[in-house]
Amino acid sequence: MYQKHVIGKLGEDIATEFLQKQNYKIVERNFECKQGEIDIVAIDKNEVVFIEVKTRTGNTYGNPIDAVDERKKKHLIKSIEYYVYKNKLENAFIRIDIIEVYMKENNNVINHIKKAID
Repeated sequence: MYQKHVIGKLGEDIATEFLQKQNYKIVERNFECKQGEIDIVAIDKNEVVFIEVKTRTGNTYGNPIDAVDERKKKHLIKSIEYYVYKNKLENAFIRIDIIEVYMKENNNVINHIKKAID
């Protein structure tokens, strides 16, 4: 596994733990389809939340959210549309969040951006 995949997986684990502490119910992780991938699907109260996790160990490549460009958003939205169709969630309240994970030596910083994509 490439180093960036290891860091990405670690970031998703950190984000999942963070969400569980916030009383989110994790429904699925790493949902894949031909349209793309959804990192985390969770339930927050009455909403189905689709969460994109971006992890960084430094700021050489900018902030994590900067990696969610228009192309990434398009793939994410297409993946969510398919997930909604496949799971018959057409009438559900849905939300798209981004979680930035900044991995520091002994301290991880998490920035949870709710309703990051409309």
